[in-house]
Amino acid sequence: MKILLLNGPNLNLLGRREVSIYGVKTLPGIEAMIEARARDLGAEVLSFQSNSEGDLIDFLQREAPQAQGIIVNPGALTHYGLSLRDGLADTRLPIIEVHLSNIYAREDWRQKSVIAPIALGQISGLGWRSYLAALDTLIAHLKGEE
Repeated sequence: MKILLLNGPNLNLLGRREVSIYGVKTLPGIEAMIEARARDLGAEVLSFQSNSEGDLIDFLQREAPQAQGIIVNPGALTHYGLSLRDGLADTRLPIIEVHLSNIYAREDWRQKSVIAPIALGQISGLGWRSYLAALDTLIAHLKGEE
């Protein structure tokens, strides 16, 4: 089972960007935890981060045909990334949207997601644990463990 992990703009700065909001763990650290948990669950994770919406879509178009599910933290693209939203929808794969912070406890503009309507679910506000919860949930869904 192959899971795609996509991270959008500025997530490459985790660990040093607004640590009071996003925490001290780096993206490579989070990816390593996800990959280790995936192995324990009998899955493989292919991670990709870009500050460019087009690069994220190119990755999806290239890798989604061999994948069974997607975890995505779209970053700021959450609120306006319609091309990313369409690219995700076109995969027809189950998607879980992830956010480190609780987007509903922040500015009004952060509370609207163009990704949520096409996602199986959304996990936010649990810091790096949001990613692990998304992985566990997605794999259980794919295995039919409803």
